[in-house]
Amino acid sequence: MKIYDAVVVGGRGAVGTLLAGHLAEDGLTVLAVDRTPAPEGPSPYDHAVGNVDRPNEPLRRTMKAAPIVVLAVPESVALSLPAELVGPNSLVVETLSVKSNFAARVDESFGTGTVLGINPMFAPSLGMAGRPVAAVEHRGGVAADEFMDRLSRWGATVVHVDADQHDRLAAATQALTHASVLAFGVALSTLDVSAELVDAVSPPPARTTLALLARICGGEPEVYWDVQAGNPYAASARRALADAVRELDDTVATGSEPAFAALVQRAGAGVPDGDRYRTLCASIFGIVRETPGERGRA
Repeated sequence: MKIYDAVVVGGRGAVGTLLAGHLAEDGLTVLAVDRTPAPEGPSPYDHAVGNVDRPNEPLRRTMKAAPIVVLAVPESVALSLPAELVGPNSLVVETLSVKSNFAARVDESFGTGTVLGINPMFAPSLGMAGRPVAAVEHRGGVAADEFMDRLSRWGATVVHVDADQHDRLAAATQALTHASVLAFGVALSTLDVSAELVDAVSPPPARTTLALLARICGGEPEVYWDVQAGNPYAASARRALADAVRELDDTVATGSEPAFAALVQRAGAGVPDGDRYRTLCASIFGIVRETPGERGRA
């Protein structure tokens, strides 16, 4: 039996592929386990078809012998993982978008081993460099520290939070943002305007929001469903969004420009560094444009 430095369960998914590739680049021997067969062609790491819900004996032995086991799987799979699949001294790294449910099961599911939760706060296709990765030390140790050091060497900015903080922040930065963009798209579809003319006249803010909407709606719905349905704080974020839209509507209906200015000032108070974000916005808007030829090829 070959002993691997790391086994990545869900290694054919976007997050699993990202992490398996980086681990292999570090010189580790890596096995990507997935229900989906490996792609054709050369790979920097090994592949195996397997199901951790019903693991065969070779998979059991391989996982238990690996010093690092990465769970790039849905929450239902991670929570039901048999404890005996992981060695007592192995590092378990989960990549769930919701951390609190897993945190509550760590002691009963993973004995005394080191357990780390990470969440790349970006689409894996964008790459790790310069992007934030939230890290939750469910049960810290040297192996967890070493893995977070790897993330930093790969270019990520590691942000340390606990499980509850993670879920609150994910609700505020992911669930709320996705809900805002999806609500924009639903509202736009109810207005009596031509989509072609909207595209033709859209200023940078609208064009940027359309781009966000296209990216979300062109992705996998289950990814966004997990963010909305799985996070215990997502419902509060959506209610806050609905309340804010009603408050904006009521403020405009009063006809009071000072009240509107006060609302704008309160909204802006949530930006930690206004000058930096205004510069970023100007930079983004500077590239949100097309040449005539690009519009024709779209």
